[in-house]
Amino acid sequence: MRLYNTLSQSVEDFVVGEKPVTVYICGITPYDTTHLGHAFTYLSADVLIRYLEFLGHEVRYVQNVTDIDADILRKAAQVQKDWQALGKRWTVHFIRYMQALNVRPPDSFSRATDTISEIVLVVQRLLNAGVAYEAEGNVYFHVDDWPEYGKLSRLSKEEMLPIANERGNDPEDPHKRDPLDFVLWQASKPAKRAETPGEPAWDSPWGPGRPGWHIECSTMAIEYLGETIDVHGGGRDLVFPHHESEIAQAECATGSQPFVRFWMHTAMVRHEGEKMAKSVGNLVMVRDLLEDWSPDALRLYLAAYHYRESWSHNVKGLERAQRLAHKLRAAAMSDGGDGELLSPALARAAFREAMDADLRTPAALRALEHLADDILLAARSGQNVRGAQEALNVMGRVFGLRLDSAQLEPRVVREWGRYWGDFSNS
Repeated sequence: MRLYNTLSQSVEDFVVGEKPVTVYICGITPYDTTHLGHAFTYLSADVLIRYLEFLGHEVRYVQNVTDIDADILRKAAQVQKDWQALGKRWTVHFIRYMQALNVRPPDSFSRATDTISEIVLVVQRLLNAGVAYEAEGNVYFHVDDWPEYGKLSRLSKEEMLPIANERGNDPEDPHKRDPLDFVLWQASKPAKRAETPGEPAWDSPWGPGRPGWHIECSTMAIEYLGETIDVHGGGRDLVFPHHESEIAQAECATGSQPFVRFWMHTAMVRHEGEKMAKSVGNLVMVRDLLEDWSPDALRLYLAAYHYRESWSHNVKGLERAQRLAHKLRAAAMSDGGDGELLSPALARAAFREAMDADLRTPAALRALEHLADDILLAARSGQNVRGAQEALNVMGRVFGLRLDSAQLEPRVVREWGRYWGDFSNS
């Protein structure tokens, strides 16, 4: 199996040992509903994990929930809701959509606020390592103290600053030594009026405050998966500054190289000529799509694009995916006879070849469709198609398809249901 590694900017052999393959995917900041761009990232990760399991590997998968963040606090103030209630509400919605799409649940789905003590310890390690500094209750990572900063994005400092500013950086912060320095721990801000509460805060050696954006993911990855993990992923827009900063934090805190063996980034989904984004206002919501299209059709629609290929949302693509979903299901449910056995060997080989080549899902789907065509034709002539149907179902499960069943996979029901309870009842 070969995968593209953003760090090396090349396709490399993905070699694993006997231990579980460790995968970390950056999760949601729950202050709004799930759109098609989110779904593309999480379903692409799901296909990777399911294919690794198809190959016989055990996978340990972690996804975080950024339940404390400036965006959540800003949204909560706008809608006049408690920030915790807001986060729980949208997390439950996200879980509902992932469950409906038959997405394999992560083995750990933890909130940033559940790992505050671990985050504080990592920040202290960075201070001890001499790459961070404290100022007025804030702690910052000083990028000039780590010469490798930029090795993932390959951006110059001049190129970095405007991108960082677009994504939450405050270059005018008077406590910073350098405009690019990023927050590890943010001091709490007092209430603006006596009758309103201030920002939520947790105790730390530097005073009350909350974690910065990047530190939670480094901390959770190390805490749950170890100092070096096999695959870390997310949308391409996370390469800088989020993942760049994660590397700096993790490798400076642990002394381990590398923090991540393979960086996997999904392309941006476009709509109406621009990247799909809240700021643009061109979002296509998963909840709306599920009203008109089957979960299998949505999964096939997204898998029709390679995870590194930027693409534009279009209804014709959904219509093609719905037709393919009907064809695959018809093939999986067809009654054949006891005649000549239909072999799925060629389809399996084509499927493996495509998936081993950096998850070329469009080619893998063509192999599934060709096998479905063969099954439908063979069944009409009385051939034995049971083995071919089993192969179709097994390969279809790599894409989370439910060809021969209307039911979700038991683990999808069980584990997402548990997380649902964690968030709705807490």
